Amino acid sequence: MLDPVVLFFVMGVIAGLAKSDLRVPESFYNVLSIYLLLAIGIKGGMELQKTGITQIALPALTAILLGLTVTTITYLISNKIAKLDFDNAVALSAHYGSVSAVTFAVAISTLKSKHVYYEEYMTVLLVMMEIPAIIFAIGFYKFKKNTEQFNFGHIAKEIFLGKSILLLTGGLLIGMYIQNSGNNQMNIFFFDLFKGFLSIFMLEMGIVASSRISELKTAGIKVILLGVTLPIISGTLGVLAGYTIGLSTGGCTVLGAMAASGSYIAAPAVVRIAIPKANPSIYLTSVLGVTFPLNLLLGISLLYKLSVWINH
Repeated sequence: MLDPVVLFFVMGVIAGLAKSDLRVPESFYNVLSIYLLLAIGIKGGMELQKTGITQIALPALTAILLGLTVTTITYLISNKIAKLDFDNAVALSAHYGSVSAVTFAVAISTLKSKHVYYEEYMTVLLVMMEIPAIIFAIGFYKFKKNTEQFNFGHIAKEIFLGKSILLLTGGLLIGMYIQNSGNNQMNIFFFDLFKGFLSIFMLEMGIVASSRISELKTAGIKVILLGVTLPIISGTLGVLAGYTIGLSTGGCTVLGAMAASGSYIAAPAVVRIAIPKANPSIYLTSVLGVTFPLNLLLGISLLYKLSVWINH
């Protein structure tokens, strides 16, 4: 709670609940989201160039398997235990199997404020976790439904040419070039100012999250319980996976935070096309109204404490 980034989020929530007219202009909000995704990608690309692909092969494979595992567990809990219908259970699994770049950014910002080391190539793992989980969930849905009712070419376009994936992967490539060329002209803008821009972005995210709170009553208690339970299970698995492959305490924390998060940019765009009968008030309220603020206010700190405990 003491990290300024989290406090900006809290201020946004309070402003939203109080019906304040405070809003970050939509055009500037879009600029901020582009900036954050690019900055994360560039930093990861620079570290990838320094570290080498061979050294991150195992972490990358682990991240993919972790994302698929979280997708599967989310579906089983949602469908078999919470008794959500098939369409909504798969939609929810696509969101939780994928990741939130914003939660990732807050996690690394928190670690930096604590001066805790983490592997800089974690951005690569962010990309590795985002795409396969969505493809896996949609593929499973198509297999079970045995239908050709949606265009996979359109879905592939949404996944690979969507803003988040395009900016992250593009940033990775640019970061690799910057590291290889030794050009540091962008360091001040993309690295030194990162936390300030992230704070303003989190202010708006707080306002957006507060707008979802009113939907909790209609979403139902089971959606709230899923929004609380799923990140606890997934985050713990993420920390354990990081420990198993030898990540640092900070690395385990970031991997746990990614596993505990849910996508609200890439996944909703794909699910809207592929699973049109899924209810957005279920998957968006769970991910954005419950899990996202829970991770920011409590989850990341608890995952850090778990990582410290398991690594010592």
